[in-house]
Amino acid sequence: MKLGIVGLPNVGKSTLFNAITNAGAQAANYAFCTIEPNIGVVAVPDTRLDVLTEMYKPQKTTHAAVEFVDIAGLVKGASRGEGLGNKFLSHIREVDAIIHVVRCFENDDIIHVEGNINPKRDIETINLELIFADLEMIDRRIERGAKAAKGDKALMKEIEFLKKLKTELEKEVPARNVDCDDAEKAILGTIALLTSKPVIYACNLSEEDFVNKIETNERYKIVCEIAEAEGAEVLPICAELEAQIASLEKEEKAMFLTELGVEQGGLDILIQESYRLLGLISFLTVGPDEVRAWTITKGTKAPQGAGTIHTDFEKGFIRAEVIDYKDLTTLGSMVAAKEKGLVRSEGKEYVMSDGDIVLFRFNV
Repeated sequence: MKLGIVGLPNVGKSTLFNAITNAGAQAANYAFCTIEPNIGVVAVPDTRLDVLTEMYKPQKTTHAAVEFVDIAGLVKGASRGEGLGNKFLSHIREVDAIIHVVRCFENDDIIHVEGNINPKRDIETINLELIFADLEMIDRRIERGAKAAKGDKALMKEIEFLKKLKTELEKEVPARNVDCDDAEKAILGTIALLTSKPVIYACNLSEEDFVNKIETNERYKIVCEIAEAEGAEVLPICAELEAQIASLEKEEKAMFLTELGVEQGGLDILIQESYRLLGLISFLTVGPDEVRAWTITKGTKAPQGAGTIHTDFEKGFIRAEVIDYKDLTTLGSMVAAKEKGLVRSEGKEYVMSDGDIVLFRFNV
């Protein structure tokens, strides 16, 4: 899973990225500090693995992983190449989802490219540049398709859909919100449109607002309204605070969050929400060698789940022995679970669930 962190310059993207990954990406008070995208891979927080690790005492524990890409700040005119915009937009095409960082804090020491803080304007600036870039791509595709169609019904249907898509984009409707039938969804899946990617708006708040008065922050409310209209997600966060938390050990972090009256760090929530946004779930494998989370999409059947571990597991799939995480941890051992009849034998049509603990039987 690859997530792109985007936004205007100086909204806190690189600070947030540093906090997420501890990768040390440069964060400075001037536009276009980030030219080439910074990339960091982080573990998906999952307390189930902690519990299972305590049970099995394995040689290692492996979490599911997320790749974050810190993309340079976009500006008005990016789709026409302003501020190296064409290059930066190409980086966004490579990600699965977008974390759009929106500045909702005041700080006279950190300049804003537009001179003042206005989340609505900032969101519109980024979204319009993404739309303009998509329109340019669609125009090229329509032009190529028109030349190649010559009675080809499939191509003609594609051109018809592209024109529909263009009309909606010109109304500033992102591609992800355009009503499509199954055939149109298939066509859309072949086009790397920026506005078809799912979005989480990360509202970067001051520490005071984040801890004490998120709900009364007018800028946060504005972002929530925009997100609701788009069908996007919103997550309040304080990049500076997360940067402080990231440097702490696990126990210190827990104490710090407790003192703030916060149950979970914003970054953990951001990673988990991003995972959910893309329709991803985890199944688990356990044993003395390794306790591990494996990433699959919702709806994955048992043989394909086995294939995420090794292709031979899918080719020679016989069955999956499955127990729910809660059942195993409640009873304390696989032996006790089997005695209670809670370990199920599932076949090729079984659809995997989040939290399934699985042993695959196969023969190659």
